[in-house]
Amino acid sequence: MINITFPDNSVKTFDAGVTPLEIARSLSPKLAKEVLASSVNEQEWDLSRPITEDATIKLYKWDDAEGKHAFWHSSAHLLAEALQELYPGVKFGIGPAIENGFYYDIDPGEHTLTAADFAKIEKKMLELARRKEDIVRADISKADALKMFGDRGEVYKCELISELEDGHITTYTQGAFTDLCRGPHLPNTDAIKAVKVTSLAGAYWRGDETRNQLVRVYGITFPKQKMLEEYLVMLEEAKKRDHRKLGKEMELFAFSQRVGAGLPLWLPKGAALRDRLEQFLRKIQRKYGYQQVITPHIGNKNLYVTSGHYAKYGKDSFQPIHTPEEGEEYLLKPMNCPHHCEIFRAAPRSYRDLPLRLAEFGTVYRYEQSGELHGLTRVRGFTQDDAHIFCAPDQIKDEFLKVMDIIFYIFKALKFENWEAQISLRDPAHKEKYIGSDENWHLAETAIIEACAEKGVNARTELGEAAFYGPKLDFMVKDALGRRWQLGTIQVDYNLPERFELEYTGADNAKHRPVMIHRAPFGSMERFVAVLLEHTAGKFPLWLAPDQVVVLPISEKFNDYAREVAVELDKYDVRAFVDDRNEKIGKKIRDNELRRIPYLVIVGEKEAQNGEVSVRKQGQGDQGSMKIANFAQQLTEEVNNLTNQ
Repeated sequence: MINITFPDNSVKTFDAGVTPLEIARSLSPKLAKEVLASSVNEQEWDLSRPITEDATIKLYKWDDAEGKHAFWHSSAHLLAEALQELYPGVKFGIGPAIENGFYYDIDPGEHTLTAADFAKIEKKMLELARRKEDIVRADISKADALKMFGDRGEVYKCELISELEDGHITTYTQGAFTDLCRGPHLPNTDAIKAVKVTSLAGAYWRGDETRNQLVRVYGITFPKQKMLEEYLVMLEEAKKRDHRKLGKEMELFAFSQRVGAGLPLWLPKGAALRDRLEQFLRKIQRKYGYQQVITPHIGNKNLYVTSGHYAKYGKDSFQPIHTPEEGEEYLLKPMNCPHHCEIFRAAPRSYRDLPLRLAEFGTVYRYEQSGELHGLTRVRGFTQDDAHIFCAPDQIKDEFLKVMDIIFYIFKALKFENWEAQISLRDPAHKEKYIGSDENWHLAETAIIEACAEKGVNARTELGEAAFYGPKLDFMVKDALGRRWQLGTIQVDYNLPERFELEYTGADNAKHRPVMIHRAPFGSMERFVAVLLEHTAGKFPLWLAPDQVVVLPISEKFNDYAREVAVELDKYDVRAFVDDRNEKIGKKIRDNELRRIPYLVIVGEKEAQNGEVSVRKQGQGDQGSMKIANFAQQLTEEVNNLTNQ
């Protein structure tokens, strides 16, 4: 008999060899129908895999990320099984679950896949799912795995197997399809009731542009048809909100092949929007004692070798810049933090100087592969709202609380109301993977946990998810369509202070090593603007909108009065412009509503005579007529209410 401990710390006894699915069935027949995945002793575990010793267990359903992951990972295998039947000779790369669905990279050989094949693939996947094929895990030796996949000509799988350690290789089989995989998976295919193949893309094998280009087939599945239908409605809405589409319509940014792929050009309205976001954060940072710094766009290669960024980002960076000086090389900077370490080193530091908070809107560069570029969310040059706090170990908690306050203020001001947090701690069983003393790790982890408790943040805790240099706290927000984005992050770092030999003189007159906190509430200006565009559908809060008011004269006779209105509004710091095109007023209204201008004011003979404007609010229609000064005061109050929450 073995003891199984549940998340509520209750313990039940079972026969050795019991499976998580059998445990679920013993608890509730309903749970057994809904459970999709499990973990045993914090390790992912198949529902049909026996447990042979005392263990802790967690059971996951569809609403759990782990449940969706197992469901979509199994669906990736179902996709591959369907492709194998439909296109004999196809070779397989990798097929993981992703945040929404899954994909499989394939080498189609002589076959050509297009969107016209989607319906056929979906039909085959549903046909296979209805067979309720068991998904069977098997341990296999490296030699047998190489022979099995080699005999099938699976060159990509053989390459992966060659890099694996013997004794830790598993396969999963369903029907006539066997895949190299760590799992976990569903017990069988019966739970997969709705299928959609969503798109095709090109993907270089293992992300290497010098290797074969494979076809990446994307898909998504659900346990109910209704869920798929709701998802497809959401996808249509997402297309309308695509930041690339909105950015073009609202004249915010552009891309030029002459300038280079992944290098956005901020147009006047977009630059104004971005500047307001920067000023918004600068104002907050001043209240919290941050000092603004500016660092170069390039740095000596040795700077990034010292920091470790060259080893990490070297292959993803632009090629080194060689100067006329023999052996001298520079890089476009991939990170701002090494530069900030050198600012700390620029003068002797005392414990009285700490915490030292250095902030910069610093542009960094990474050579993302062309196939990975996507609008503003994946670019090659982006500006981080970076700050680095150099502090003593006993100051970490207080600094965490202050950074959390900043992040919460931003989320509230921009109406990101649905968010969750994750605390990432080191794995206590494998301390050798991390740097820093046990004492410092204890201080940092305790500070994060206590900071979350003080703020009432019910953060999820993940062991083993810390960076090698320290624990961290990440914030994921859900946008208006329910999509998750990581926006805020706070990270503790013992690594860079050690690498750069940073020191301060303590109250004991001895030298001490500071701890470094990285924080970026926005992440990057580019990605944040993209997320904000899609979250708001381009309807920015009034204080942030590039243009707050457009003045629409009903005919050319009133153009002069329209300009007077714009000038008067400018005196109240209201951003207004005149649309004096020779178009009918109905078209002007439609065009400017499409541009998401918050307020449209219409002026004609009555308004000119009375010194008034007829107000129309985006999404709410006519608001009546009012004096210009009263209208300007109303806008000022609205802005103040939005920014002083």
